[in-house]
Amino acid sequence: MKVLAITSCPSGVAHTYMAAEALEIAAKAKGWEVKVETQGSIGIENEITMSDVADADIIILTKDIAIKNEERFAGKKIVRVGVADAVKKAPQIMDKIEAHLAQA
Repeated sequence: MKVLAITSCPSGVAHTYMAAEALEIAAKAKGWEVKVETQGSIGIENEITMSDVADADIIILTKDIAIKNEERFAGKKIVRVGVADAVKKAPQIMDKIEAHLAQA
């Protein structure tokens, strides 16, 4: 399973990076490949490429503010989560994704 995520928060500082780390840890704990792009106060870091998108099974986007270049993910399965949930509930998010994909 390949997971892509983009994290961003209104202030673009702490929660952006805390969410990225939490999602990365939770995905890796399941043995999944993961790449997280951050859209913080210093701009876009670890930018997701179109090649990454082509290989992705699921895209996780934080929904607290608009994500830049979201059109890259047209036609992909997208899960939207609050940045605070990504920080506090990343393992549960991955469990829900796994259950949903198993039913599909």
